Amino acid sequence: MRIALLLVPLFLPWAAALPARRLLARSAPVAALWTLTVSALLLAAGTVAALGTLTLTGLLKIPAFAALGELVHPLRTPSVRLVLPLAALAAGLLALAVLTLGRSAVRQVAGLRAARSQARRPAAGDLCVIDSPRPDAYALPGRPHRIVVTTAMLRSLDARERQVLFAHERAHNTGGHHYFLVAAEVAAHCHPALRPVREAIRLAAERAADEAAATVVGDRHLTARAIARAALAAHTADTARPAVTPAATSGPVPQRVAALLSPPAARSPRAISWVAALLTVCTLLSCTTAASGALGVHQDIEIAQGEATGR
Repeated sequence: MRIALLLVPLFLPWAAALPARRLLARSAPVAALWTLTVSALLLAAGTVAALGTLTLTGLLKIPAFAALGELVHPLRTPSVRLVLPLAALAAGLLALAVLTLGRSAVRQVAGLRAARSQARRPAAGDLCVIDSPRPDAYALPGRPHRIVVTTAMLRSLDARERQVLFAHERAHNTGGHHYFLVAAEVAAHCHPALRPVREAIRLAAERAADEAAATVVGDRHLTARAIARAALAAHTADTARPAVTPAATSGPVPQRVAALLSPPAARSPRAISWVAALLTVCTLLSCTTAASGALGVHQDIEIAQGEATGR
């Protein structure tokens, strides 16, 4: 029964992917960004906890590790033929997640360092202009924050469109959107079903910055035009920007432009609550079953160590 509980958090992210993708269309971008990110992190935590507990259970069935764990009684589990393959699979998945996440972290840190080295001399305030034939613009996290834009991108936009671009990137830095993107990257490496959620988080961050820029300039049509022209200019550019640096030209730009050009939709509270409730149920169920399974295995270990008595 406890092994079955530990399998539940491994399947729930697949069920959570659909409501996660629909949440942004039914709620405000900032609310969707927070909800999606917290849900992704909790689902990833449930996955890691379940895999770790399964791995530990299998290890303690091996005599050498049972001796290290000071087990004086056999650990109560289902058949060894079931537990050991599951534990081996769980250990392999954990190792793969750690390896891919580590490689991604190394790439991201190297990319951020390279970007920071280019942005050491801001042209004015937080704005840093880089002489480059490749149109690009992005918000660079760190202390202090920077807005990086290339000369090619500046030539692609008129004065008003540049103001939209700057307002968009400043909204990323003000909202700390790079933290959300980092969380999305971590979650996506913990479970493959969370990769679509990562894309939804990225889109939510861009939509939040779009709305903030539209509020600053006071013109949604101008904002939509500036985003579209910037994305069109950067479409063929070979950018090596880190994935955790938000940019106005990233994500499904046609969808973002359509949202800016459309009047604010009247959102049905019932539709929002249905999607949010389904995502919440998946998240809470994942955490609950992972915690219950882990606590059950912990109790079994204490019994095997002679520190507690089974019922």
